[in-house]
Amino acid sequence: MSLVLNDVTVSRGVGPVISNVSFEIKPGQITSLVGPNGAGKTSLIESIAGVIVPSAGSIVMDDLDITKLSKRKRSRAGLAIVEQGRMIFPSLTVKENLQLTARTKADLDEALGLFPELEKRLNNQSILLSGGEQQMVVLARAFASKPKYLMLDEMSLGLAPVVFMRLLPVIESIAKSGVGVLLVEQFAHLALKIASDAVVVTSGRVSYHGAPKNLLDDAELLRTSYMG
Repeated sequence: MSLVLNDVTVSRGVGPVISNVSFEIKPGQITSLVGPNGAGKTSLIESIAGVIVPSAGSIVMDDLDITKLSKRKRSRAGLAIVEQGRMIFPSLTVKENLQLTARTKADLDEALGLFPELEKRLNNQSILLSGGEQQMVVLARAFASKPKYLMLDEMSLGLAPVVFMRLLPVIESIAKSGVGVLLVEQFAHLALKIASDAVVVTSGRVSYHGAPKNLLDDAELLRTSYMG
């Protein structure tokens, strides 16, 4: 059982922005997807989430072909995404944001367990929270939906590295609970340190796929992977 991309090509405008990308996201593991700006990472994420239908290839989740399923149907099948930009509902309280996805009180309590600091902010409007706290709400809300696979797209945008580092152990904890995680991140070294698998995308193609340790230990390999 896994989430498998088979030769996925994604087109925008006049041509492909992602070409023949293949890799696997396994339950209980973190796959780190890194690459330079403009490499096509977000387009790839959107194709997995159902925002864009791939122009070629297939996406299979636990033996279910989801390539042409709607975003809603993919969500119901167990696929969750945390998009760029801290997509909270600002007028709702922290608790109300979490209740949008938590089916039971146990799901809500488990999600809050990821971030004990949110307990004292439960009845605060989310707009009053700091950027880091808002990102905690977004991540906790995604986890409350009990996903099989979770995609995280540039969670660190607008956050100080120290704040993002607070989120990394939580991502590891989510993976240890059995969720397959795809982590798309600009802080490559931080993302690679917690990953089981690494995929580098450059100019829409996979330039490296293998052990994260190889990239962390070899600066030249990381540089050439980014250069394609």
